[in-house]
Amino acid sequence: MGTRTWLLSFGVLCVLAMFARSDDWPQWRGPNRDGVSAEKGLLKEWPKAGPKMVWQINTLGEGYSGPAVVGDRVYIMGTRDKHDVLFCLDAASGKEVWKEPVKVGDLYTFKGNSWGKGPRATPAVSDGLVFALGGFGDLVCVKGADGSELWRKKMLTDLGGEVNSMMGLKPDEKNPVGGWGYSWSPLVDGDMVICVPGGKQGLLAALDKKKGDLVWRSKEAPDAAPYSSPVAADIGGVRQYISMTYTGVVGVDAKTGKLLWRYMRQFPYKDVVIPTPLFHKNFVYTTVGMGLNAGCDLVEVKGGPGGFQAQKVWANLNLPNIEGGVVLLDGHVYGSSEDKNNPGWVCQKFDTGEILWSDNQALDVGSVIAADGHLYCYEEDTGTVALVEANTKKWTEKSRFTIPQRSTKPPPNGRAWTHPVIANGKLYLRDQELLFCYEIK
Repeated sequence: MGTRTWLLSFGVLCVLAMFARSDDWPQWRGPNRDGVSAEKGLLKEWPKAGPKMVWQINTLGEGYSGPAVVGDRVYIMGTRDKHDVLFCLDAASGKEVWKEPVKVGDLYTFKGNSWGKGPRATPAVSDGLVFALGGFGDLVCVKGADGSELWRKKMLTDLGGEVNSMMGLKPDEKNPVGGWGYSWSPLVDGDMVICVPGGKQGLLAALDKKKGDLVWRSKEAPDAAPYSSPVAADIGGVRQYISMTYTGVVGVDAKTGKLLWRYMRQFPYKDVVIPTPLFHKNFVYTTVGMGLNAGCDLVEVKGGPGGFQAQKVWANLNLPNIEGGVVLLDGHVYGSSEDKNNPGWVCQKFDTGEILWSDNQALDVGSVIAADGHLYCYEEDTGTVALVEANTKKWTEKSRFTIPQRSTKPPPNGRAWTHPVIANGKLYLRDQELLFCYEIK
């Protein structure tokens, strides 16, 4: 084989390998935004001390942003020198490749907030671009290669945004956003970035991915922004975006932002709305864990280009979830219930809402993702992660370990709230400034 032919063949193989990579975690809650990884061949059990740690870093600063992993790079946010910062790390070593300040300001230090400061949103990566949201609502687009900024859009001033500020955390001079700031994670869909500025001009907004120009605003849904992130769905042949509100959930047209349907709960939520909704076929599952009106709902969305209707299938208090999220596997929802009367881990039937099992002894509440037939349950109080078989009969734990170090900057009421991430055979766990990477394949 000649040199030129060999080089061409090698180049083709590299390109094919780059496009064939299917085990990345490019955004909040993974490739399909549902907390489920498609990876196979992962360890079914771990050594007693846990899987092999590949690396650990202690320099992310405060925040709850989760990692987005694409190829040999990890993108994640934290604080440094009172800035919200987007970091790019080398996936093999954890070493910092570059960093890009998103916003200067010391958000979350105002009186009354003891849950922790720092950015909450997970970056999204698409076509070599990285989209990151700071707590003040600055959404930036940078080049993945070097972090150079291409455009920036400010939710408050550019889009007239408004966050639903609960628990008395209203906007003021130190915190013009209110509450815990902007906490949803950007959604990239085709040529657009979907964001949730909230306010009278519309709950959702679509921006041109490459330029940041406004494409549309969902003016018929003038709701304040929740902390929940939107998801994309195809229903009745119509592409749409689904977002939580403080009265229920809405769907808007992906092309125009027109309101397609709205589901109004009998009792609006009285406190923070954080978990991302689940979409399956024509059904939308929601759960909220705080406040008097917490609970979970299943909504069926019917219709097509001529119009849509959203109808309640069931609603109950069987799996109220505050911020750890839930996953759907083979018609069953798994997650931790934060019901004051019966907290613990739950397996719930998706179509009926019935609890098949609950366990409040094995592990305290936390966040969950799924891969290769197993749940990865990350306890928020201790930093313990359990590998649990996705079993509809009982809690079936295979292994567990606890991260070897806890944050030195724990907020008074804060916990290890960052969701686990699985990408390319690695498990990522965060506790504020600490990020751990483990080999699990």
